[in-house]
Amino acid sequence: MNEIVWPTIDSEHLIVDSKQMLILEKEMFSDGMPQEALMEKAGIQISKWLLKKKPLLKNGITVFIGPGHNGGDGVVIARELFLKGFFVQVWCPFPIKKTLTNDHLNYLTSIGVSKLVEPPEANGKDLWIDAVFGNNQTRKVDNELIKLFNQKFHNKYGKVISIDIPTGLCPDKGEPFLDNAVKADYTLAIGLHKIGLTQDSALPFIGELHHIDVGVPISKLSKFDKKIFKVTYKDLKNIDLLSPPKNANKYQRGKTLLIAGSEKYPGAAYLALKGAISSGAGYVSAVLPGIVAESIWQVAPEIVLKETMQSNQDGNASLFSALKNIDLSAFDSVAVGPGIGIDYVDWQKSKDYLISYEGLLILDADALNRISESKLGSNFFLERKFKTWITPHSKEFGRLFPNIESKSKVVLARDAAKEFNISILLKGANSIVADSKNVWQLFGTDSQTARAGLGDLLSGFVAGRSAIDLTLCKNISTDFFTKYVLLHSYAASKCKSGSNASAIGEELTKLMRNIKMRQIS
Repeated sequence: MNEIVWPTIDSEHLIVDSKQMLILEKEMFSDGMPQEALMEKAGIQISKWLLKKKPLLKNGITVFIGPGHNGGDGVVIARELFLKGFFVQVWCPFPIKKTLTNDHLNYLTSIGVSKLVEPPEANGKDLWIDAVFGNNQTRKVDNELIKLFNQKFHNKYGKVISIDIPTGLCPDKGEPFLDNAVKADYTLAIGLHKIGLTQDSALPFIGELHHIDVGVPISKLSKFDKKIFKVTYKDLKNIDLLSPPKNANKYQRGKTLLIAGSEKYPGAAYLALKGAISSGAGYVSAVLPGIVAESIWQVAPEIVLKETMQSNQDGNASLFSALKNIDLSAFDSVAVGPGIGIDYVDWQKSKDYLISYEGLLILDADALNRISESKLGSNFFLERKFKTWITPHSKEFGRLFPNIESKSKVVLARDAAKEFNISILLKGANSIVADSKNVWQLFGTDSQTARAGLGDLLSGFVAGRSAIDLTLCKNISTDFFTKYVLLHSYAASKCKSGSNASAIGEELTKLMRNIKMRQIS
């Protein structure tokens, strides 16, 4: 099910690669949009953004003008700021190649803006605007230019703003073409966000990322076959969670089963169960190692213990002895993996129970490690004919899918999801959720969620919340998965009673209650 439900398809949310952006611009030009008009609009919109941040401008502005149309955007910015009374100067590190940019530059100098002959001094307090290459970058740039910018950045006397893409940064990979790229305090993405800007590798270079709307028609955005969405905490206000009828009993409010923990890692089970409880699911069951099963009634008496797992000599959980006695079809969702440890022999015996399970199977942590080293490997997912969600970090992903390569993690996740017909949460500073067709890129979320235990909490929460939604919508789509991940991250960012996973579980409970009350009101 690939129908987009959330978020809205618009220029604020849609992410494109450099080729898609060029094609989109060409379509707009062929439809009658003059290049001059688009350049004017981009430059004026950026100028308006800057004028709202006048402290950045008080010591003057130096604009670095590139040879192409990104340089033209910079000239328009310089003109608008000069006409508002600010001190502006420009420098062209390369010969101007585009006639339109050159025409704008000639007018700029005719009205009194200075064109520097030598590079500006990096120790001044003026604002530097990087309008050198933008989205059209395809190769390494003069390293001396990047050194000059970064000297300015590290001096911290004045800020650096990059227009569209920091010079030297690949728009698609989010990595420097050579050894380094311009480090900006702000990056202003024109029209649509470029895929490289939202990658983890871009974070040291882009500073604060802001979107500059130039009026790209929604009709054109809807035509993209494979959509990539940028999702932030702002999108929480548009999240609507399904609510069971008031007269629904506990079995009609989501039934989930968690298989988690081992003698070696007992804490993972507690955290996964806490996540499931915080989701509000009506019936949370568990298969637990003996050491956890003995005490679970003291910390979570609402949990229904279905079976106790034995452990091998290394303290890792054995699933087979428990699974053979459980009717998995009784559950809307089943989550397997947090803290179960590694036992490949046990996995070989257990896998058929999970392959044949017809509900939503959520696989995390050691379940994924068991799969990657098993005889089937990632073909396990092809053997399963039912909905499967997995939650690897980069190393787990690499072990699962060693033959999948791509220039960005976004495409990497989507390619794996398509090949194996699954939905994937690829964890990172900017986590990615993907299915076979669409991708949701989380951005600007709390980096503190990358800590031990929070993944276990998330697995339980996803299992519980998905069970609720599955009772009301039998075929939930991947955007539901994204909502759960975003809610978990937001709860972590708002936790004021400590930063441990247990405290964040309490915050998640509050968040779910607040969303429910908001929907009722």
